[in-house]
Amino acid sequence: MKILHDKTAIVTGASSGIGQAIVEKLANEGINVALVARRLDRLQQIANDINGQENSGKALPIQADVRNLLAMEEVCKRVINKFGAVDVYVNNAGVMKSAALTAGEVEQWNQMIDVNIKGVLYGIHSVLSHMLDRSTGHIINVASVSGFEVSKRSAVYSATKYAVRALSMGLEKELARTGVRVTNISPGMVETDLTSRSKINRKILQPEDIAKAVLFAISQPDYVNVNEITVRPV
Repeated sequence: MKILHDKTAIVTGASSGIGQAIVEKLANEGINVALVARRLDRLQQIANDINGQENSGKALPIQADVRNLLAMEEVCKRVINKFGAVDVYVNNAGVMKSAALTAGEVEQWNQMIDVNIKGVLYGIHSVLSHMLDRSTGHIINVASVSGFEVSKRSAVYSATKYAVRALSMGLEKELARTGVRVTNISPGMVETDLTSRSKINRKILQPEDIAKAVLFAISQPDYVNVNEITVRPV
């Protein structure tokens, strides 16, 4: 799509699964992509594949932890220095632990809260002033259908994804008429590293399906804001 060519996107959790699918999809559209995750070796492999393709956007691998605010601010600075701007920020990094409240697994609760909520907030904070200064930009928050539904062992995980939806809804209202758009994407069960150990007896989504939803949201005219996308398997 010509309207996306030479735009720049930052994608967190980009070393595998949904994040990898997103960066590959966006790069294929001519968008420059910054791949952010903790596994630098995986990021470099993905970036090398993208950079070896003709007519694709350029890929910049950056090792960073979304739980570290200063690190995420540095990510944005590096991307702006490299590509000139950040047009799209995808808060995709997430942790899904099976931790019942009655089990008292506080460490796992903290991991989910730190990555799924604080990581999203830090990403928003690191890029928002830049987008507001330019009166343009798009923030994509990847939540989950668990933000709508709670299972026996998903109370804390579901709570974090409820929080992502709430942040998305509130941010969209705060940014009305600023030129900065917000989209919340809630995937159903997706075949990724997070779900590979689960016993699943039905059709599930592929990472590519969520990448298509991201592309749909950011490819709309600048006066159209797709606020919420829920993607479920049939």
